[in-house]
Amino acid sequence: MPESRNGRAHTAQAVQVTDPATGSRRRRLATLLADMVPGARTIRVSQREPERTWPSPHARAYDEQGRPVALNRAQGLTAARWVMRTHPEVNWNEAYDLDLTNGVLRPAAEAYAVADGRR
Repeated sequence: MPESRNGRAHTAQAVQVTDPATGSRRRRLATLLADMVPGARTIRVSQREPERTWPSPHARAYDEQGRPVALNRAQGLTAARWVMRTHPEVNWNEAYDLDLTNGVLRPAAEAYAVADGRR
């Protein structure tokens, strides 16, 4: 994990929604993305596309069983930009998962921990 200036590592935490209007906007985003990508349950968003060495908004979609759902380049880029703009408070150096059923954004590292049985 990268260290901050004070020498302590940054920890990824779930995004807290405090403003009710913001919460409804985030749920609408989840609904729009679910319509844009039929069959998707989760969208993983990051600032780094795996094939690129420079920062570029990137998204991947997964179904209920965790299998990848195909996105074309335009869908992936649009989904990533929408999520990043809706959640400007997030540190996008890490990947985050947007649950399309409830609009909750969580660090992708939590999904890996659950899959490994460490949770």
